[in-house]
Amino acid sequence: MHELSAVVITYNEAENIEACVSALCRVAQEVLVVDSQSTDQTQEIARKAGAKVLETDWQGYSKTKNFANQQARFDWILSIDADEVLSEELILSLLNLEPDPKKVYALDRLTNYCGQWIRHSGWYPEWKIRLFNRKISHWEGAFVHEKLQHQKAVTTERLRGKLFHYSYKTSEDHLQRIRKYARLSAMELQAKGKKSNFLKRWISPSIRFLKTFLFKKAFLDGKNGWIISKRNAYLVHLKYTILSDLNRKQ
Repeated sequence: MHELSAVVITYNEAENIEACVSALCRVAQEVLVVDSQSTDQTQEIARKAGAKVLETDWQGYSKTKNFANQQARFDWILSIDADEVLSEELILSLLNLEPDPKKVYALDRLTNYCGQWIRHSGWYPEWKIRLFNRKISHWEGAFVHEKLQHQKAVTTERLRGKLFHYSYKTSEDHLQRIRKYARLSAMELQAKGKKSNFLKRWISPSIRFLKTFLFKKAFLDGKNGWIISKRNAYLVHLKYTILSDLNRKQ
């Protein structure tokens, strides 16, 4: 495997960070955790697991990730979230890889929801570009939807193996995340000059529910597929309700 830095940004990830870092230490010559002043044991656990830990102020997802990437020793960056863990097959894929400077690499993320692996509902398949050269790729996006942008043309190669995503351990955790992302998404829309209306607040959520439950086959995920469909609709409703409030206050 070519020399690479695994980079993780964190805030209060004590519950997740050990498994994340331990897997990364098997494939990366450096594991760098950039922490935004956690109040739990994230930093201590990350160091014990083998990571180098730096601390910085939170600047938003894109800016914080770009800052973290620039602190790394190597140009090839494996960008992983604290609640993600490399599978054994993915570890082997990475160990056997010689990165091509004309490529970026996507990982096959599979999300666990309250103990169940979700294989439909629009959550899977979910390929995420996570291995790239920082000389040509950087994160953009002012709020929640950070995306990689490239300074030159690249092709995407998909790697074998799963990136296990332990995102939602409880139903309340899911609701808290929805409220957070709904507000950030509303702020992003407001910054772009977007407006809310009756159709977006009440009709769009119904369409989102049907799209998730029927077209994305959430019904095949059983009870949790039904819950995810309803909460996807709730997120859309909440996002446009918050946007309406933000525009009114403005």
